[in-house]
Amino acid sequence: MVEIGDDNLIREFCTIHRGTEGGGMVTRIGSHVLAMNYVHIAHDCIIGDHCILANSTELAGHIVFEDHVRAMGGVLIQQFTRMGAYSMLAAGARVELDVPPYAIASGDRARLVGVHEIGLQRAGFSAEKIAVIKNAMRKLFFSKLTREEALKEVLAEHGEVPEVARLVSFIQKSLRGVVGRERE
Repeated sequence: MVEIGDDNLIREFCTIHRGTEGGGMVTRIGSHVLAMNYVHIAHDCIIGDHCILANSTELAGHIVFEDHVRAMGGVLIQQFTRMGAYSMLAAGARVELDVPPYAIASGDRARLVGVHEIGLQRAGFSAEKIAVIKNAMRKLFFSKLTREEALKEVLAEHGEVPEVARLVSFIQKSLRGVVGRERE
């Protein structure tokens, strides 16, 4: 079965596969989604609301896009991968690991390159909220702390901020692992 929400724009030559027994029998596309030409959405994918999948973006099976995800053209995503809310995948990215909320991932074997600050501004996030998210991301991905140490510090400093709690929860629940930054 395929479930498609309201006010979507699905352009020419898109392919959307129905769900399979192994994935709950449903492929689900939320509302206000733009799927441009030649987008492929395989079986058992879950696409949230307000997502954009640009030309020739290819999703393997069982992929989850939370709300407000942007996948620029020519993105390839491996099966069972999750994209966090408000994340962005740069054009041509090849994604094998989960991409945390609010992040930008880029490149072959996609790596984290920063916070999707412009997207957050456009979505109405305050400058203060964006600064807190950037601080948390810097600690989690760009400091010399271990991931566990960074998670503890971020929760101690900003655990009461819902967006930070969402980011930490996403990382802790990842089964595949999350993209990291490019190491020197």
